[in-house]
Amino acid sequence: MARPFNLEVQESAEYLSKSLKNARTALDKERLQMLWWIKTEQVTQHQEVSRRLGRDGSTITRWLQRYRKGGLSSLLEVKTAPGATPLIQGEMLSQLISKLESPQGFSSYRQIVEWLEQEWHVQVKYKTVYSLVRYKLGAKLKVPRPIRGATRFCEVG
Repeated sequence: MARPFNLEVQESAEYLSKSLKNARTALDKERLQMLWWIKTEQVTQHQEVSRRLGRDGSTITRWLQRYRKGGLSSLLEVKTAPGATPLIQGEMLSQLISKLESPQGFSSYRQIVEWLEQEWHVQVKYKTVYSLVRYKLGAKLKVPRPIRGATRFCEVG
């Protein structure tokens, strides 16, 4: 026998509808859809929500418990693993940024790796330095390169 809901949805149906339209992720949409169905009394049993969303009943139970304990913000919160602490952080990172912004800067990512090893005694992989500098900091190394045919534009006396 399916379990009936004993849940009071605090948000209005209009608010849930607007939030559902503005939801960015599929997971948020599913969770908001569940609350909207419950609020508008389109579903009255736990098993029906599970069937409509194509989710296991235990998942629906877990979502409802999160909503009961912390409300909508708790239900929509996505927990992620913290990951490793960055090797380059704090003062080291701020010095790297200032050195990247200076006119002489670095001419290669390998030079940054060597600088970190000499100045900070930290061994960081090339790939790590590249992804930090290029993608997270958004910096490009400006290496002066010779221009072909540059002598063409020189003044002839």
